[in-house]
Amino acid sequence: MSLIKLSLAAFVTIFSITLSAQEKQVAVTIYNDNLALVKDVRTLDLKSGLNQVAFRDISALIDPTSVYFVSKSSPDKVKVLEQNFVYDLVNSNKLLQKYIDQRISFELEKGQSASGILLSASGADIIIKDEASNAIRLFKNSVIKNISFPELPEGLITKPTLAWKLNSKNAGSNQVEIGYLTGGISWHAEYVGVIDEQDKLMEVGAWVSIENNSGTSYENAGLKLVAGDVNKAREIRRRYKGAQVESLAMADAPQFQEKAFFEYHVYTLQKKTTVANAQIKQISLFAPADVKVEKNYYYDGSRNGSKVNVKLEFANDKKSGLGIPLPKGKFRVYKRDSDDSLILIGEDFLDHTPENQEVRVTVGNAFDVTGERTQKNRQSTGKYEWEATWEIKLKNQKKEAVKVIVQERLGVNWKIISKTHDFKKPNANTAEFTITVPSGGEVVVEYTVKYKNR
Repeated sequence: MSLIKLSLAAFVTIFSITLSAQEKQVAVTIYNDNLALVKDVRTLDLKSGLNQVAFRDISALIDPTSVYFVSKSSPDKVKVLEQNFVYDLVNSNKLLQKYIDQRISFELEKGQSASGILLSASGADIIIKDEASNAIRLFKNSVIKNISFPELPEGLITKPTLAWKLNSKNAGSNQVEIGYLTGGISWHAEYVGVIDEQDKLMEVGAWVSIENNSGTSYENAGLKLVAGDVNKAREIRRRYKGAQVESLAMADAPQFQEKAFFEYHVYTLQKKTTVANAQIKQISLFAPADVKVEKNYYYDGSRNGSKVNVKLEFANDKKSGLGIPLPKGKFRVYKRDSDDSLILIGEDFLDHTPENQEVRVTVGNAFDVTGERTQKNRQSTGKYEWEATWEIKLKNQKKEAVKVIVQERLGVNWKIISKTHDFKKPNANTAEFTITVPSGGEVVVEYTVKYKNR
């Protein structure tokens, strides 16, 4: 059955909308975790006494309990008596159910038509009563081409609507502000690093990606992005749709102004923008910066078997070319080949990173550097004591020597009593050996650790 023919001229709404869009200012504050605060300032023409006001271009995933309405012009003279969120949206099934016991007409295949009192519209059948003969007729949906309704039934709307009953002491123009929380909008950062031939310098740029599946667009809006883990009392259900992607070119100058706010960081876009529904918008977070990096190899045999991780490390400070709070997001690293084409060499997830903190990006596992971890001995040395001896073999098939940081996760109540190489203790549970492995060579690290249960 194809969609309905509906006379818009016969549209009946349950609200008297007194909205006059002489002025409209929208601001959206978006959080990382599928949450946004929408502020909408408009100018309304109110009459003295009772007014019915409705806003239809709002999010479909609004949290109705978070809505507020205030008059900015006359807060002491405009009072909210009642507030409603109406979301009974029109669709073919609801239209048919509203027309039970009423007359409808429809077109059939081969140019035929039929009409009568609708008795049932469930499943694949429509049942009507012929008004002339009182005969009951059943039609399969598969043979119905179009159904015509005289008007939109009362109570059905085409968009989610916020409606208020107001009492105004004065008539005239009034600037009002509404606000609400909504799901369906989120943002995250996307970092792009291009490392040089010597793996010593990396050009780092960043985008923010804003995904809007809230069911409405925010035209010419002020935009703030909040980075941080905001606690929410409850989750707002999310609806996913196919999305278009819009990118704004990487800017030479910062487009966002950053500041600390409570326990978070806020990034304010320095111009208005439109956040369209079913769209992923990308905006440059900061201008590309050249950052000094160090490539290190990490071997954690208890977790990774023979694999040796490759990590790029740099300081998030002004001396290194950055020095701004970095919101969480995906970090992709590329390197240019001899023909100047870019090749992805790895990607990692970066958590919220304050200024002056080290950044460590895992790009993958080394092909030519491997490790092997073997327990050589384990013996009891007392009622609550025992010792274990471990051997770590590191092999390097590269054309140059590499520095490998061996991470041994030893748990609690341990002490290394013999070793072939010096180590550091970065935390209570870990010992780290920094080993230089020559080109084409092998280095063996061995240590004995003693544990006490008491």
